Amino acid sequence: MHFYPNERIALFIDGANLYSTAKALGFDIDYKRLLVMFRQKGHLVRALYYTALAEDQEYSSIRPLIDWLDYNGYTMVTKPTKEFTDSTGRRKIKGNMDIELAVDAMRLADNLDHIVLFSGDGDFRGLVAALQQKGRRVSVISTLQTQPPMVADELRRQADQFIDLGELEQQICRDPSTRPAREPRDTRSYAPRSGSYSQREPAAGPDDLPDDL
Repeated sequence: MHFYPNERIALFIDGANLYSTAKALGFDIDYKRLLVMFRQKGHLVRALYYTALAEDQEYSSIRPLIDWLDYNGYTMVTKPTKEFTDSTGRRKIKGNMDIELAVDAMRLADNLDHIVLFSGDGDFRGLVAALQQKGRRVSVISTLQTQPPMVADELRRQADQFIDLGELEQQICRDPSTRPAREPRDTRSYAPRSGSYSQREPAAGPDDLPDDL
C-alpha cells in the first residue's frame, strides 16, 4: 500500500459493499482503527460513508453505526430506501448510493491528491477514469480472496492501486477479546460518541441490499 506523506486523501466508503466484503472475509471492521491507519498515510481531508436508511422502520440495524460514525470523524451521506413492486409482483427495496458517491468525488477532487474508494462495484470504473483524467490518484479497496472475488476486474485494472481488504485485517479488524457479551438479538457492538465500533452480522436491512438495484 503506497501513499505519499504530503498527499491530501479522502475516503469514499460504499457502506453496503464494504459490509458485504468484510462479512465475506469473516472479520469485523473497527472504524476507529480504520481512520487512524489512513491518518498515518497522509493528510486525511475527509472520510465519507454512504448508506441508505429505511426511515419507516421503528428500528434499523444500521442506525447505531450511523450515529457512531457521525460523532467520530466520518461524514455521513444517507438517503431513504424506496420500496417498489416488480413486474412479477414481488416487493423489492432500492437503496443504491452510487450517484451520490460519484458526484461528491468529482466535486471534491480539485482539493484532493488521492481518492480511496471502498467498493468493488464495476460501475465505478468510469468514475475512477474521470478522476484520473483530473490528475488524481485512485486506490480501490475490496478483495480477491473470496469466491467469486468481490471486486470487478475492470475496476481493479482501472485503479492506480488495488488494496485487498483481507491484507488489512490485522490493522483494522476488531479485537475479538474486546467485544462485550452480546444479549439476545443484539446485532452490533456500539459505543456512542467514543471508543470503537464494529459491524457484526446485522439483521437484513439496507446494507444487505445488492449493489445492482
